[in-house]
Amino acid sequence: MRVAAGRGGYTYSDRRSAQSAAAKGWRAMPSSAGATGTVDPDEVARFAALADDWWDPRGRFRPLHQLNPVRLAFIRDRLVRHFGRDPASLTPFSGLRVLDIGCGGGLVAEPMARLGADVVGLDATDKNIRIARLHAERTGLSIDYRCAAAEDLVDDAARFDVVLALEVIEHVAALEPFVAACGRLLTPGGVLVAATLNRTAKAWAFAIVGAEYVLGWLPRGTHRWAKFVRPAELAGALRRSGLTVAELAGVSYDPLAGAWSLSRDLAVNYMVFARTAAAPD
Repeated sequence: MRVAAGRGGYTYSDRRSAQSAAAKGWRAMPSSAGATGTVDPDEVARFAALADDWWDPRGRFRPLHQLNPVRLAFIRDRLVRHFGRDPASLTPFSGLRVLDIGCGGGLVAEPMARLGADVVGLDATDKNIRIARLHAERTGLSIDYRCAAAEDLVDDAARFDVVLALEVIEHVAALEPFVAACGRLLTPGGVLVAATLNRTAKAWAFAIVGAEYVLGWLPRGTHRWAKFVRPAELAGALRRSGLTVAELAGVSYDPLAGAWSLSRDLAVNYMVFARTAAAPD
């Protein structure tokens, strides 16, 4: 069951107009009527209202705190293997440049920094960025937090070894331009790790009815089922953006144990590990 939606409230659209997106055959996702540029103000306001709870493990982001170890283990294991790093090292990501899109309060950015990465945390909600900066300062971590959109970094010709897009994709206005931006931000041989929700009846029952209406883990209206993304749709968008899917893994919740784990079930939550082509010798 998915309980965290769009850690930073990101919503993307094609900066060059909806007509351009349609001409390219991109599938537009529903977005709020007030959306302008790449950020949906309704999404920003929704997550700004929750921002003060980011680092309270018993607060409204408690499910994210419970999910985080599974996500971090997936990311660490795959990056160590991909980049040929020492799995016994305390800082296996030393020298890697990591972008965390929709970083929220820094629940993933901070562990990445502790593992040695040079981290840029990106979020559309200014309040999230302020909270993330304050928490990083208090814990002695150096993280470059920015209130901006991924396209802004593309325009600045920024490049990263790793791009993280966790609980963001189901909140974008259009899948293809967002994935294309992620691809353009990666160095040759770089990797994208994404986590999102499948557009299935089971996901509607668990992530919306269960998490929002029955259990009250999230405010009602946080998720929109029509914006969930099927694995085949995401894989196709990644392929068209020059990335190859190396792994798909389900993430399942056991209500009896109150714990998350990786699984083969992609029907609700799933994670994707994708890579770009390596630079020629």
